[in-house]
Amino acid sequence: MKTDHIYTSYTHFLKDNKFIQWQLMPDEKLNSYWEKFFMQHPELQRESQQAFTFLKKEGLNKSDLNKNEHTELLERIQRTIRQKKKIQQRRIFWYASTVAAMALISIGIKLFSPSAESVTTISDKELIIGELLNNEDIQLITSGEAILFQDDVEVTLGEEGTAQIVQANNESSKIQIARDKFNSLIVPYGKRSILTLADGSKVWLNSGSALDFPAQFNGNKREIRLTSGEMYVEVAHDTEKPFYVQTGNFNVKVYGTKFSISNYAGSPQSVVLVEGSVSLQLSDKEELFLTPNEQAVYSGGSTFDTQKVDVNQFISWKDGYFSFDKTPMTEVLQQIGRYYNLSFNFGQNVHLQNRTCTGKIYLSENMDNVMSTIALLSSTRYEKENNRIYITNELD
Repeated sequence: MKTDHIYTSYTHFLKDNKFIQWQLMPDEKLNSYWEKFFMQHPELQRESQQAFTFLKKEGLNKSDLNKNEHTELLERIQRTIRQKKKIQQRRIFWYASTVAAMALISIGIKLFSPSAESVTTISDKELIIGELLNNEDIQLITSGEAILFQDDVEVTLGEEGTAQIVQANNESSKIQIARDKFNSLIVPYGKRSILTLADGSKVWLNSGSALDFPAQFNGNKREIRLTSGEMYVEVAHDTEKPFYVQTGNFNVKVYGTKFSISNYAGSPQSVVLVEGSVSLQLSDKEELFLTPNEQAVYSGGSTFDTQKVDVNQFISWKDGYFSFDKTPMTEVLQQIGRYYNLSFNFGQNVHLQNRTCTGKIYLSENMDNVMSTIALLSSTRYEKENNRIYITNELD
């Protein structure tokens, strides 16, 4: 099969009108075309699945349908429902279902325009989506391209827009990254990374994190964006260029320091200061300065709650262990789940919410060692099925 497109990344599928049309409104002609395509290019199944996931999650403009579009879409869906011919399902296909199409109407989603501008431009912000954090691979996104790494990586930014990549197996490589806009490092659940910025500042990224950063810091300030997850930062001293971290709801201004930020979805955002000084800035409020061993928690509104803490409990993950002090067991499991990309299932009779954990849990590569420790601390037992852990009472 001849094709005018070259596919080396899932973003290339998002630039192909025919692929977009197939995912949104498949028909026999499109099904036949892509069936033949994937028979000849089975190595691209994973990339096309990533493109489908992106399109389903973020690739639709959530503006209201006008009357004509609503009518046309409804008629096409009804024609699909009336079709009696069943198409054999194959692993290489991900058809848009009738239920999904009906959902498009119910939430008022507008289909992609077939114009080139609507399918060829993919901003960094659009690429950083929650679905990417559930992937197995770490992704370095630069110039609209995603470079994948199966193992934990350490990235060091150099001069002239280069990045030195060292993987867990000590394999090293050097790549060019975009110099005129932010790049992104996506660290999925179960993985971790270290990033040394162009000024020498060092960032440890925990599981489930997404960080935007420039190749070099130009102008009169240094700025990065933590869009999701958790990081620990040791900032290189530079009185001429203040260091800022954006989190979406507030900015952190750094005066030369060591600190951590947690920005997980579904949990309150927080900043913990280890050394030096930082200030927190809401859009219309005065700066709130933190002192070492202090935590600020933002849970909405226009204020922060501050308290003195043992900072080791918030940064020990970068050194390979968790430190807890009367921490609710449900929170312990939440951190373990992020670190190993696990989910937990337990009934109400287990009463984990009434149990706490004090001490250290070393994050062994063998997850069973960790779960054995959890079971001992909580008087429970567990069974593992793929990435799901079932917890029951010890005497059940």
